Amino acid sequence: MTDTTIEHVDTADQSAHDDDHEAHHGPTDAFFIKTAIVLAVITGLEVAASYVELGALFLPILIGLMLIKFFAVVLIFMHVKYDTKIFGQLFYIGLGLAVGVYVVMLLCFQFFLK
Repeated sequence: MTDTTIEHVDTADQSAHDDDHEAHHGPTDAFFIKTAIVLAVITGLEVAASYVELGALFLPILIGLMLIKFFAVVLIFMHVKYDTKIFGQLFYIGLGLAVGVYVVMLLCFQFFLK
């Protein structure tokens, strides 16, 4: 009788442990596969947009699709969404610095190399 009770407690503890384990490590493989399929569809839309005459909407559409893909990859595949906040903050600070340097360099080429 004691063995059954201990086995039941061990099973309950294992179930709680599995829930904690999954909560700390993020989504399942199926979620990653679904995300990859969505990213492939968005890439297909980007390629299709290059063959269709969209006029002035071409660049905003491509930038919007690019941003969706960027944040999906960063948040899901790079696990920034599931890591501690400091890692996300460090990533976004680095991203801001990179964009800032890129903009400054473009402005330098625009104004000083004419």
